[in-house]
Amino acid sequence: MHVLIPFGGGLCFDLAGVAPDGTILRLQVKSGRVRKGCVEFNASGTDHGRGRLHYRGRADVIAIYEPSLDRVFIVPVDDCPSFKGYLRLDAPRNHQRRRVRLAEDYSLEAWIESLGDAVAA
Repeated sequence: MHVLIPFGGGLCFDLAGVAPDGTILRLQVKSGRVRKGCVEFNASGTDHGRGRLHYRGRADVIAIYEPSLDRVFIVPVDDCPSFKGYLRLDAPRNHQRRRVRLAEDYSLEAWIESLGDAVAA
């Protein structure tokens, strides 16, 4: 994937990327932090004066970097809650899968692999 850096300010995404099929994806970059077995991240931005704004329709994916794990996770904006997101590092003890976002499902490696699969299809 080729990465594009927007020129100027005021855009609601930090980077753009050209996928192997030629589509352009808008990436919002966020920092994550490990809390209670999850990678926690902000899933909204702040427009001073208007409060928190979700990225739906304004970005395609949120790229989360978690420094203590030195890992990157890619979450489609449509999979994100409105304000704060959580990616579980370990499977729940009760084996629940519904409404659980496992971090490994959103790893950078899994996302790159899915891009390759989309082009091959």
